[in-house]
Amino acid sequence: MVDFSWKSGRGAGVFLHISSLPSEFGIGNIGGASARFFDYLEASGFSYWQICPLGPTGFGDSPYQTFSAFAGNPYFIDYSKLVERGWLADFDLNPLRSLSETSCDFGALYGILPRLLGVAYSRFLESSNLADRKSFENFKKKNAFWLDSYSLFAALKSLFGGVPWYNWAPEFRDFKSAKNCKLDEAADFIRNTVKFGQWVFFSQYAEFKAEAKKRGISIFGDLPIFLGHDSADVWANPELFELNKDGSARNVAGVAPDYFSAEGQLWGNPLYDWAGHKRDVYDFWRRRIKACLDMYDIIRLDHFRGFADYWSIPAKSNDARKGRWRLGPGIEFFDYLKKLFPHGKFVAEDLGILTRRAMDLRDKIKIPAMAVLQFAFGDSPENPYLPHNIRRDCVYYTGTHDNNTSCGWYAGASESVKDEFRRYFRASGDVPNWDMIHAVMMSCARLAIFPMQDIIGLGQDCRMNTPGKSYGNWQWRLTKAQLSDAERWNSPYLKDIAYLSGRISKQKK
Repeated sequence: MVDFSWKSGRGAGVFLHISSLPSEFGIGNIGGASARFFDYLEASGFSYWQICPLGPTGFGDSPYQTFSAFAGNPYFIDYSKLVERGWLADFDLNPLRSLSETSCDFGALYGILPRLLGVAYSRFLESSNLADRKSFENFKKKNAFWLDSYSLFAALKSLFGGVPWYNWAPEFRDFKSAKNCKLDEAADFIRNTVKFGQWVFFSQYAEFKAEAKKRGISIFGDLPIFLGHDSADVWANPELFELNKDGSARNVAGVAPDYFSAEGQLWGNPLYDWAGHKRDVYDFWRRRIKACLDMYDIIRLDHFRGFADYWSIPAKSNDARKGRWRLGPGIEFFDYLKKLFPHGKFVAEDLGILTRRAMDLRDKIKIPAMAVLQFAFGDSPENPYLPHNIRRDCVYYTGTHDNNTSCGWYAGASESVKDEFRRYFRASGDVPNWDMIHAVMMSCARLAIFPMQDIIGLGQDCRMNTPGKSYGNWQWRLTKAQLSDAERWNSPYLKDIAYLSGRISKQKK
């Protein structure tokens, strides 16, 4: 029997993406910016830190649409550490220091960071020691299975002005022929700079992960089921996906029309060829899961239902109405994963409308699922997200990165929902975020997670993402002052209720 249930106790944590950390460099990082947040987590009695995917992003800046399933985002490098190594000068960072401390200006970062990385790589070539050069060479060899194709993809993407790979010149659309083409000096420098950036990222991430382990913090990562069409993985492995010979997609992913959307949702991600290339697709997932487990202690499987059944839409469609249901790999796939990764911890993102097949798969493999308190009101006492109905083996949230903040949600709720909320919690509704945090913390759910915006009581203007909105997402950042105030005023209370709810031990308190 396939069993992905956790044999662990209770815990609590915070949802905050790396980009949202306070720093003086326009975006959070996995170096100095994360060290200060580890202090906060410890002070509050938290033992989990949940983040979004860490891959390099493109148009729209979504961490769920990345250029690689394996690469790290060089935006998250702590560039001040490259100053310490002598590969950058302190004044090189001044353009970053001029950026906003309250939001991520991804357009500005795009104009600054690739140049900085190129300067650092040039100085690395001039002045690095033998140990660093050996470490870099070993990294390139160990990760060649994805690094060679990703670095070439990035160089060619720059050469062709950023257009998707399936619009490149014909000889470059095919990875096998493209890798035999000779690059000019500028493109070759970009390719090698990309490799250097990945070495720096993963070197710093190893330190990040070691610090988390030392502090007793588990890193809770995220793995999107589908890949972006314009990604190195799809370009280098077209046989794994439902593509035409010219690289265009035959069928793409999305959501069927439902109560919330008459036209459904057209995501545009190419679909895996589960039936035609099962063995190769499984092997790709083996490598992908292995890479994620090296980075994270827990993996959230985004859009879990796609493993049971998924909505397949002809690529030329204007919306999702012409799609059809198709079967995913099902329990056989999870039996495969369990044999390979017997101690891996996974969570199923099962929010939204599920088919009976998807619910049966989730329950058969006993994988912990998700519940969101914001979804609990305005229905009936049988609502599965109400605290008295929550399953023990789940991760319970006040809200997620795709939700409004809890204060924003309450402010925009109908009067009848607000009244139900107040009566349920026997509360005034003046601080709905704390009513919700307390309820989730005291619930029977094994793991309680709170977006940082909810802990500091921020409104709708500070939400992380609005699904369906193509701009203005993923920009919110926590400030140093907000973090200091949260530790001073909220950490003692959070630690106390974490102890009272059995989420930390007496010794740790």
